[in-house]
Amino acid sequence: MNRSDVDARSVAVIGMACRLPGASGTDELWEVLRDGVDVTSETPPERYDVNALYSPQPGPGMIASRRAGYVDGVAEFDAEFFEMSSTEAVELDPQQRLLLMTAWDALEDAGQRPDELAGSRTGVFVGNARADYLEIQFRQGLQSVTPSQFNNFRSLLPARLSYVFDFRGPSVLVDTACSSSLVAVHSAVQSLRARESPLALAAGVNLKLRPDEGVMMTQAGALAADGRSKFGDASADGHAPSDAVGVVVLKRLADALADGDRIRAVIQGSAVSNDGRTSGSVLTPSLAGQVEVLRWAYEDAGVNPADVDYVEAHGAGSPTLDPLELSALGEVLGEGRPSDRPLLVGSIKTNIGHAEAAGGIAGLIKAVLCLEHGQIPASLHLDTPHPQVAWDKLPLVVPGKLHDLPDRDRPAIAGISGQGSSSLNAHVVIRQGETRAADAPAAKGGKPYVLVLSARTPAALDALARSYTAYLGPDGQGFAYSLRDICYSAAGRRQHHEHRLAVIGSAHEEMAAALGGAGGTPGRRASAAVRAADRYRRGETVAWDKVFGEHGRFVPLPGYPWQTRRYWPGDERDDDDGDLAAWVLREHARTAFDDRSTLDSIGIDSLAKLRLIVQLSKKSGREVDPEDFGQLRTVGALRQWIHALEVRTP
Repeated sequence: MNRSDVDARSVAVIGMACRLPGASGTDELWEVLRDGVDVTSETPPERYDVNALYSPQPGPGMIASRRAGYVDGVAEFDAEFFEMSSTEAVELDPQQRLLLMTAWDALEDAGQRPDELAGSRTGVFVGNARADYLEIQFRQGLQSVTPSQFNNFRSLLPARLSYVFDFRGPSVLVDTACSSSLVAVHSAVQSLRARESPLALAAGVNLKLRPDEGVMMTQAGALAADGRSKFGDASADGHAPSDAVGVVVLKRLADALADGDRIRAVIQGSAVSNDGRTSGSVLTPSLAGQVEVLRWAYEDAGVNPADVDYVEAHGAGSPTLDPLELSALGEVLGEGRPSDRPLLVGSIKTNIGHAEAAGGIAGLIKAVLCLEHGQIPASLHLDTPHPQVAWDKLPLVVPGKLHDLPDRDRPAIAGISGQGSSSLNAHVVIRQGETRAADAPAAKGGKPYVLVLSARTPAALDALARSYTAYLGPDGQGFAYSLRDICYSAAGRRQHHEHRLAVIGSAHEEMAAALGGAGGTPGRRASAAVRAADRYRRGETVAWDKVFGEHGRFVPLPGYPWQTRRYWPGDERDDDDGDLAAWVLREHARTAFDDRSTLDSIGIDSLAKLRLIVQLSKKSGREVDPEDFGQLRTVGALRQWIHALEVRTP
């Protein structure tokens, strides 16, 4: 297959975002990987009481490990941004909440405006295998079951994204156990190739809120006792679970190039396969199955396996699976490989733990970062090579320190593997994307440009301005990019919200000073920029192509500064002042209101009314008539009705 044929089928990774243990974004993740840090930790008490379950010699109902990989702040959410009431946010699975914010981050990283994508056939493919939040609610007893639990079925994970962003393309949950999110990537690639979707989000989400699976794996002898993944090591003793949320934004390569998108990496091919009956049981991994999926993936990508520079392995730290995986890689990618160019193999699981259904997306994000930085981080916890691996015969190396990718006068190539207990194997093949050098920043006294920022709240706008001030400074990421490209990207590649700020400058330092309120008066040459800034502040639509003239280059910008607060069962604010109507409106209204506002317009729809009937019955101690309550239409009528209910309460 020649290069033009390959490119015609290739898909660009144009944006990425993640929330992983020890890393709230891709930049922080690279620091964790580069520095060789193990970010697993002791199980926090808000997840479950590990002291009551842990035993170094576990019996029935006990768990063998105190550690795992945990994402910080799983209860944190910006409900106001997504127009949710406090009650809705508390009731919603945190997997959905974090996926919403991470998807927005990924779209911003890709320079894709959600408002312009609304109504498009954008596809959403989400790998997931857990519904812990829903299970916890059900375990409170049948009396606690309410209609709100409908919102937390796993099929709603992709559907929530499609609804919030008004995406009309396929919206699919993928569950193949630990290969789920990599299969989601494969499915997204196929949708793009078939021109079913012009853009696709592929994601994985996994939040470990219950100990159940850990207890089960302890009984099976498959849980790592020290909570660490020891890929390829003789002491590897099994699974070390982890949280993860990851999203990649994908577009056909030709379209991404035509649209001026940033190409973070290129997916040249992928494949999935099932082991069938090539192993002793459905739960037993198969060498034949792994060999097949590797051959099919590289055939699909038009890549000679011997040319692959790095593989992000499934790398679970399993004493059974590790030798099979390494043997399969050696057999397929070692054939015809020069002896002085061994295959580099690593696993992000040695840093963060095994993110289960989201493990594949975490591995893909790591592999893209490796190609961008031209370095392969150390794979941790490999002290004594596994004796069942023929290390002296296999042409591969697991790096024990940061390793530079060699320059081969071509884009580097990497593969990402995933295997599920469903016997479903997946492999994705990527190559380096753009490696353009950054433009030199404009000198003082250049042409003045307008920089526009916006947010959903004044507090978020202030935080965004501070982020841009640091970004534009001498030590900031933006100092490497031309001021024109920064301003062009902020104007044309960001969604514009209600609260707005516009400043003018002709150099990075001047623009940063203006953001801090210390800018000077623009000269006559800035008159066009001044007019555009004034119109933007007034909330008008500005034709930015006319303001900037020729198209600029999209460059990375600071992300939206989430204004989160904690939403968790049991943390709801009490009705301390005794005003039941005020509590109802505070917890359920999504927008500002007055007594004339209709309940539907502020988000108290039929489903919210069903929740309220249950809550009001509990708080008032009286039975609430659903028909009577359903006839309420305005905030004023609601206040009067609740006041009458309180008067009737004995």
